[in-house]
Amino acid sequence: MNWKAIGRSEIGTSHQKQGIGCQDYGNYRSFDDVIVGAVADGAGSAKYSDIGSRLAVETVLKCFCDINESPERQEEIEQAFSQPLSKEEAHKVFAKIVNQVITELQKQAHEGDYSINDLACTLLVFVATPDWVAAMQIGDGFIVRRSQESEYQLLFQPDKGEFANETTFITSTNAVKNMQVEVISEKQEFICASTDGLEKVAIRLSDWKPFLPFFKPLEEYLHESVNPKEDKYLMEFLNSERLNSRTDDDKTLLLCLFDRE
Repeated sequence: MNWKAIGRSEIGTSHQKQGIGCQDYGNYRSFDDVIVGAVADGAGSAKYSDIGSRLAVETVLKCFCDINESPERQEEIEQAFSQPLSKEEAHKVFAKIVNQVITELQKQAHEGDYSINDLACTLLVFVATPDWVAAMQIGDGFIVRRSQESEYQLLFQPDKGEFANETTFITSTNAVKNMQVEVISEKQEFICASTDGLEKVAIRLSDWKPFLPFFKPLEEYLHESVNPKEDKYLMEFLNSERLNSRTDDDKTLLLCLFDRE
């Protein structure tokens, strides 16, 4: 029994036409039966948001790697993950990580001699064991999960701000205040994290319900794939004409399946 996962980011057609690189980034790490995933979407108005999104995700994963690789903290970590975090505990953990991400972005901005706002991005993070998941979200995008006890569920309604095309970024002064946090104690089967480029095709915006025909084939693909890192299915899906006809934004998918067989 272990986690099977894959993450892919592909450039949107609008950025291809403008000669702009992909501003999305997503990645994950697994430690025994614990998996940590993060995705970020660089702000279109931020000059170096591609750097910001990658740095934000990699900083999150490094925080958990450092904890996992610290011998003196192994027993503490095993105890911490043996039971679900309370929502208050999860909020403290995620707030600490967000502040570390902000510190790294500040360092990058100082070294590059530009504003930290030039690195603006959204950030979505989850930590999951077979029996529970804790997640946070700053900005738009989505995290959808399915457990043995429930069908596909959207964890947070994307933060769209007061005006069109507005959201909260990790560089915003109200980032931690606006951070959404959730903990669910159920036997996890499937988790999908994505940037907002796929919202309109994956989420029914009228009531913020996950669109079953979008998620079910992705879960089945992950279940049937022997080594998802080696095949091109997800890359081809994200670059397909059918998908690009419905969204011209950058697209990121991070898929995780706990295989209990």
